Amino acid sequence: YAAKATGPFRPQLAQFFLTEVADEQIHAQFLANKIVALGGEPTTTPRPVPAAKSNREMLEAVLAAEKQAGKDYTERAQQAEEYGDKGLVVSLEDMVRDESGHSEETERMLRDWPL
Repeated sequence: YAAKATGPFRPQLAQFFLTEVADEQIHAQFLANKIVALGGEPTTTPRPVPAAKSNREMLEAVLAAEKQAGKDYTERAQQAEEYGDKGLVVSLEDMVRDESGHSEETERMLRDWPL
């Protein structure tokens, strides 16, 4: 989305999107390493990124992805708890916190965004 951002807030939006990608890549790399350490095979297929025609649509897609990631990490944390891996639970809870913060920031951006 960074390349598609337009308008007077383009520099800030592009930076926001690039920062989001970097944060998500850190999460993905941690999880891939943990899956391999536990004897599994990490997925190499990312979720599709929805097409968006406007800055608002891009922000709405980011918000939906952040909320879904928070739900996914919460579910994985519960599974890690059942498995007995406290370190993984803490790491996943940190990721939930990150996603919650990202969601809140995106919601604040959308709150007064022109239609």
